[in-house]
Amino acid sequence: MNEKEFQSRNQKFIKKINSDKKFAKLSRSWFVRSIRHEYSYHFRWLGIPIIQYPQDIIAYQEIIWQVKPELIIETGIARGGSLIFSASLLEIIGKGQVLGIDIDIHKENRRTVERHPLSKRIRMLEGSSISDEILDSVRKIANKKKRILVMLDSNHTHEHVLDELRLYSPLVSKGSYIVVFDSIIGDLPDHLHKNRPWNKKNNPKTAISQFLKENNRFIIDYEIVNKLAITVSPYGYLKCIR
Repeated sequence: MNEKEFQSRNQKFIKKINSDKKFAKLSRSWFVRSIRHEYSYHFRWLGIPIIQYPQDIIAYQEIIWQVKPELIIETGIARGGSLIFSASLLEIIGKGQVLGIDIDIHKENRRTVERHPLSKRIRMLEGSSISDEILDSVRKIANKKKRILVMLDSNHTHEHVLDELRLYSPLVSKGSYIVVFDSIIGDLPDHLHKNRPWNKKNNPKTAISQFLKENNRFIIDYEIVNKLAITVSPYGYLKCIR
């Protein structure tokens, strides 16, 4: 079986996954159960906690390899594993920079990233991802870069995510992506998000829905979503098509 035949066979099975309601129900049930065990917290990338589901890590790797961006912008740094992940792929590709933005970069996490062998490809900005000051810095860094990939994983409220989408989408060119993490919140029971400012009516899913009504440059890449089956971003793989 050559590559073309292999890919064609895969696409047929991916379409079957989309129509398999029992599989979808089982996947969702497993996902809800996994939250009880803080499942996404248990994985590291090159020694640093990445705080993502393995399925989404693989999907994001495929996107980076496909797009080969000159700049990856990530809102939300947490413990820094995602920055290291992106930097490691750019290192293999042989070009590119990762720009991490967080309203509060803990000193220990900053030191961990700065001391990592891949820190040469990483820059961090502290402040709100939607503030004028941060946006001015981002635009200067992004200036003249043709391929930019954006990953949004900071504050998950509707208003914040919608603002991020509106502000960062102009930086993304045809063929690249904005990946909005945690749109699964819109499909989960509210009791799973106690003491959080987001809920089923106020979350990345609702923000994405509003954004897509306003912006015709992006679509949800359901082929990625369907093949993952288990993902925190069932509505968040946004491909720029024009």
